[in-house]
Amino acid sequence: MNMERLIGKFIDYLNIEKNYSAHTVRNYRSDLLDLSDFTGGKDPRKITHLEIRRYLAELRDRGCSKRTVVRKLGAVRSFFKFLFREKIVSKNIADSIFTPRIDKRLPEFLDTEKITLLITAPSLDGILGVRDRAILEVLYSTGLRVSELVGLDLGDLDLISGLAKARGKGKKERIAILGKEAQNALRRYIDQRRERWPGNGTALFLNKNGTRLTDRSVRRIIDKYIKECSIEQKISPHSIRHSFATHMLNNGADLRSVQELLGHKNLSTTQIYTHLGSKRIKEIYSKAHPRA
Repeated sequence: MNMERLIGKFIDYLNIEKNYSAHTVRNYRSDLLDLSDFTGGKDPRKITHLEIRRYLAELRDRGCSKRTVVRKLGAVRSFFKFLFREKIVSKNIADSIFTPRIDKRLPEFLDTEKITLLITAPSLDGILGVRDRAILEVLYSTGLRVSELVGLDLGDLDLISGLAKARGKGKKERIAILGKEAQNALRRYIDQRRERWPGNGTALFLNKNGTRLTDRSVRRIIDKYIKECSIEQKISPHSIRHSFATHMLNNGADLRSVQELLGHKNLSTTQIYTHLGSKRIKEIYSKAHPRA
């Protein structure tokens, strides 16, 4: 059977049955097409266990990181699991391949002084600055991913209760909490949005042309203010989410609550943030222990 056609069927499955995000689906497609190129578009029923291993070896020869290799292997495994379930192949040849061990990276985050500097960087003199301030306030207040932020609609907000309905990975819905500063920033933006772009659909955050902002646009906006603030740390837009989680835990929030707020399926994913509180724990120990 044609490899690209089967990849297309698998992508339809991810979109329709699994409800994966567009970003995740793009990555799966890209990774599987890369495997297809390596095998010359070979019928998956004829691909062997050794060919998959040779493909992983080639990835390492290309200089791919362990993280990239693990991601691509995950896509290959899922693909062959789907083919096995559909009885297209007799077994999942990728299932028994050893997964390279990767060290967990501690996420970069901003301290409260720097996050405040970043959030207050946009000028409130024009609609775009007002929008950008609302974006930064909402990201830090809720811990939303950038993809979740751009998916927000006006109808997802309840500014009276200070809540927002977010759609996370697998399009699973959860409730995000909007603090007072985020609520104020949103009210200011929505008032001006209605004047600037009256009747422009349901999307909450719009670009200068009045259409929904994309993930990439938000990342560019955040990068702009990181540079303006002269923040020299290696920071990505996702670092605002990391800052949210770290500050919550450092100020006494329990791990389960932070897990719910972040939309993590497993508690182990949230536990990485506990490592970031070691400095504060040492400070508490130094103050509290008689012989510290």
